[in-house]
Amino acid sequence: MPEHIPAALRGRGAKAAVLVALPVGLVGSLIALPLTAQATPSPDAVISEVYGGGGNSGASLTHDFIELGNSGTGSFDLSGWSVQYLSGSPSSTTKWQVTPLTGSIPAGGTYLVQEAKGTGGDTALPTPDATGTIAMSASSGTVALVHSTTALTCLTAEDCAADGAIKDLAGFGTAAVRESAPATGAGNTTSVARDAGFHDTDNNAADFTGSAPSPRNTTGTGGTPTPEPTPEPTDTNPGPLRVHDIQGTTRISPQNGKTVTNVPGVVTGVRSTGSKGYWIQDPEGDGNAATSEGVFVFTGSATPQVKVGDSVLVSAKVTEYYPGGKNSGTQSVTELSAPTAVVLSSGNKLPDAEVIDAATLPEAYAPQAQGGNIESLELKPDAYALDWLEAHEGMRVRIGDSRVVGATNTYGETWITTKPKQNPTPRGGTVLTGYDNPNSGRLLIASLTGDQLKANVGDTLTGTTEGPVDYANYGGYNVQATALGKVTSGGLTPEVAKKGKANEVSVATYNVENLDPTDPQSKFDRLAEGVVKNLATPDIVSLEEIQDNNGAKDDGTVAADKTIAQFIDAIKAAGGPTYDWRSVDPVNDQDGGEPGGNIRNVFLFNPQRVSFVDRPGGDATTAVEAVKDGNKGARLSVSPGRINPTSDAWKSSRKPLVGEFTFRGEKLFVVGNHFNSKGGDQPGHGAFQPPTLGSETQRTAQAKEVNTFVSGLLAKDRQARVVVLGDMNDFQFSKPLATLTEGGVLTDLINTLPVGERYSYVYDGNAQTLDHILVSPAIKKPEYDVVHINAEFSDQTSDHDPQVVRFK
Repeated sequence: MPEHIPAALRGRGAKAAVLVALPVGLVGSLIALPLTAQATPSPDAVISEVYGGGGNSGASLTHDFIELGNSGTGSFDLSGWSVQYLSGSPSSTTKWQVTPLTGSIPAGGTYLVQEAKGTGGDTALPTPDATGTIAMSASSGTVALVHSTTALTCLTAEDCAADGAIKDLAGFGTAAVRESAPATGAGNTTSVARDAGFHDTDNNAADFTGSAPSPRNTTGTGGTPTPEPTPEPTDTNPGPLRVHDIQGTTRISPQNGKTVTNVPGVVTGVRSTGSKGYWIQDPEGDGNAATSEGVFVFTGSATPQVKVGDSVLVSAKVTEYYPGGKNSGTQSVTELSAPTAVVLSSGNKLPDAEVIDAATLPEAYAPQAQGGNIESLELKPDAYALDWLEAHEGMRVRIGDSRVVGATNTYGETWITTKPKQNPTPRGGTVLTGYDNPNSGRLLIASLTGDQLKANVGDTLTGTTEGPVDYANYGGYNVQATALGKVTSGGLTPEVAKKGKANEVSVATYNVENLDPTDPQSKFDRLAEGVVKNLATPDIVSLEEIQDNNGAKDDGTVAADKTIAQFIDAIKAAGGPTYDWRSVDPVNDQDGGEPGGNIRNVFLFNPQRVSFVDRPGGDATTAVEAVKDGNKGARLSVSPGRINPTSDAWKSSRKPLVGEFTFRGEKLFVVGNHFNSKGGDQPGHGAFQPPTLGSETQRTAQAKEVNTFVSGLLAKDRQARVVVLGDMNDFQFSKPLATLTEGGVLTDLINTLPVGERYSYVYDGNAQTLDHILVSPAIKKPEYDVVHINAEFSDQTSDHDPQVVRFK
């Protein structure tokens, strides 16, 4: 799943200070409120845009370029500075390429560095401020702004973060060197660029978005090469506006891009970390259920100097901020940015919070737009949950006693349901039953109080929780709690599977979440306890996310024998058997996951109970095949082996591991899987409804490969016992799972459980299944169990629950 960022820190945090001055025309008795200390703010330069497609196929611009931006109030001297470029996948012989800089970046302005010329294109750049000869990749690489003209030597994100000469990094595509995660969207006809305010949160994925290149030099010449729209007579609204005038009746403010003055409101919440700012709410509403009376005032890196209860007048620019970037598919947050504020009085009564109970949010979750954008649709808060929440964006809401449906995460966020009867699980969660039923009662709770919850699924958040409604990339709409309830335990305990009978073979799957020797021994010990105690020592355990012997260090290591040995030792120490193991090492950096981690599937097996049939020849690129075994049915050509590993279906993804076992003289074929992740799909709470599930295409192709292999095996032996299991990264009602079971060759055992028990993972408060065990028709009366020991608990060893099947 995608990397999670807490709501309070997501998406930005401009380094430039924001000063507050008294708006012109206000009487001197009003209090001018500075949002920072009174020192003159320092100029602050960042990389604002990168384009490596100059002269490439389809490009109109002839040259690559790097644009710098200055969010400060004074010019930024570039004497002795350089921009430098590194390929997206550096090796020990890779060198940084350097372009020295001269001159300066004007306050609030840009600086254009022209780089290498391609063979195509018909449009020259605006007059550059500096010129280099670096031929950058259009799709992947790293650009650094460096206070030196000496070439950098760092080749990893960690080492570059420790280099004090580097002021800013912009990694894009699959760049190994980047800030947090690389920017996406770069190509022959697209650059990656920051927003107009040059906001910088040290997360390239959040700070940069892909769009048409718009190079600008220090004179402001350039920009997107499209005709300029006819300007409006003014971008300032002449009359006083209220918050509801700014919010409007759609998701986009009718005042977007305009400057508004003296907007009245009472401060209802202050955020002093991460994306700093405060919420104001107009106590005098307009009576329209579709217009919000609250709005977020974004102060950038400046700590707000207001407090809850202050009555203020705010002058600012109205902006629509997209937490995941404009191209991520998220909705936007209407904000007042670059604010000037005046405090009229303090200690005012806050506007009443609107109570959310079981009847408040509509059952229908999102308006539908046939895959299109819902931003321009008129809000219908009585029809859709997302519309109700958007119509209350920035407003105070209150929640009473509520059941926890998503355990508190490492960022202190907790999911509750306002609809306790909506698809409940026996253990207190709310189960996802289909794409068209994403459980509209779910709501994320984050804390502004400094207090933190620690809750498991099935607990109750008691008392009053209240605060303004916000929206974030991960989780969508949330309550930024200024008052936080207390947790009452629901008494949830980890499950323990029934131990199989002597004449039953037991096969389990467990995603151990990037396990490698750099993890603390306590993680190995707790995972081992799960295998021994909770899974009752299965005969065969198919593991996902076993990393190589040094984890995410990208040095060419692919062997995982030390990782596996440490896990086997931990299992033995926990009272389990001495497992043996089989796996196939991947080609370095070809199987996805953390760069350098080389995750793979691994079979553990108890040699006192089952035997592994070894057939040599299986390696990272050799395909396993099912072949006739005389009059004994079928066998594998190699064991262990991988299913068609050179197929495009497995590009940058884990390849299935296949092994042939025997139990009491009978053959058993096991296929361990870890399909590609759902990362890159449009969010379910986003602006596109229904969301596009782009990652599903590759998983469907992967499912087809596995189905083809199993079908070929059963064609040679209809009575073959086959277990296909692992982290399929998709739901039982998805297209990939339908493809995997096509032709009746496999039965997905999750569908044999009652609907409320069909889950092994909890995401955004939805209990859902990504992990599956499927069996061929020859396996009769399997006893199947999802063993809930992780996903519902705040103190979890993995984010997945294991599963086990037993059969004679």
